[in-house]
Amino acid sequence: MSVNQSLKPITTGVNNKGNITIGGCDLVDLAQKYGTPLYIIDEATLRGICKDYKNAFKDYKNIKMMYASKALCTSAITRIIDEEGFGFDTVSAGEIYTVYKSGVDMSKVLFNGNNKSRREIELALDLKVGRFSVDNFYEAELLNTIANEKGINVNILLRLTPGIECHTHEYIQTGQIDSKFGFDLTQVDKITELIKNKYTNLNLKGVHAHIGSQIFELQSFCDEIEILIREISRINQKFNLKLDEMNIGGGLGVKYTLKDNPPDVKELAKVVTEAMHKYSVDIPTIYLEPGRSIISTAGVTLYTVGSSKTVDLNGKIKKYVAVDGGMADNPRPSMYQAEYIAETVVKNEKEEEKITLAGRYCESGDILINEITLPKLDAGDLICVYNTGAYNYSMASNYNRVEKNAMVLVNNSQSDIIVNRESLDDLISHDNIPNRLRK
Repeated sequence: MSVNQSLKPITTGVNNKGNITIGGCDLVDLAQKYGTPLYIIDEATLRGICKDYKNAFKDYKNIKMMYASKALCTSAITRIIDEEGFGFDTVSAGEIYTVYKSGVDMSKVLFNGNNKSRREIELALDLKVGRFSVDNFYEAELLNTIANEKGINVNILLRLTPGIECHTHEYIQTGQIDSKFGFDLTQVDKITELIKNKYTNLNLKGVHAHIGSQIFELQSFCDEIEILIREISRINQKFNLKLDEMNIGGGLGVKYTLKDNPPDVKELAKVVTEAMHKYSVDIPTIYLEPGRSIISTAGVTLYTVGSSKTVDLNGKIKKYVAVDGGMADNPRPSMYQAEYIAETVVKNEKEEEKITLAGRYCESGDILINEITLPKLDAGDLICVYNTGAYNYSMASNYNRVEKNAMVLVNNSQSDIIVNRESLDDLISHDNIPNRLRK
């Protein structure tokens, strides 16, 4: 079983006090030391899934792993993933700068995204990012202009929309025709001709597609590979080119709840390699860019219980229990109707009850988990929500002017702060009162 198939970090246990431990650290101790809400990342789980990917694809010598930084991008996380031999798929100046300052070899970095600004493009070029995934006609012209001004050539991939709809939430589908991302297949010849004859500072190396996120059906990857290989073969023949790179994106699912059954990484590797060997075209370099499946299982979020209320819905009793975080540190339930599991940190024999776990923010939709059965909760109890490594901190906000959570890394019974908790002064540090309004 690969790590992405686990509900919890691989080091999760219960100590002789009856408290949940992760990375050898007692979660009660972590809450007392660092406060809550608290993001926790288990280093062993993170390194474990990286090794799962490398081992699964070890027989395909020309595979290059790239972590999709948007899932979670901090300096410490970047350092660990770099040590595990991954490159990085980035989508902003902030992600590019983070991996650069973490000491990453920038030739292993791809700059992706559908509306790159001049500032971001200039930064990426100055820091010598290895590849640009060109998303649209506007970007191609702008990138060529800036590269020409700097007197350099840029290696690029064409971001394509292959017309594949995965069975996942519509907001995290990216490969279907009706998408904001990439060139559809009717536009490929036009952009290729422009690159070959006009945009001479762009070196077209291959194609790139991403078909979605939280994917469980591996046939989608087979369909994608077939379409991309067909396009590469057609482009090479029609334009007398030698495209030799293909980025098939990421998107492998993880196990958020008991009903989820994501494929093993080895199953993905088998499908990808068999699909590649099925065709006679020579594609020496394949890029794979997992994000969620790298970091999600490694992360949990620790909350403290506060208020509760019970409502009578025509004889049906519903109980809300609120914690000290919610949609600002995990917007996914509100955005995607995402589901999670949770446990009480301190194991006990209290009677169980069905509750709705609510957040503290001023929105009726701030619900973390709708209807979960837990031991009866009192104010001050600790709750651990699993599988929050991906798209929690990276999507976090200061809604209601609340400070963002701290993040700690745990390993071998040691804990280290890797993101400091925001203070009230941090919240107002970028505010400015014009002189005419000052007292």
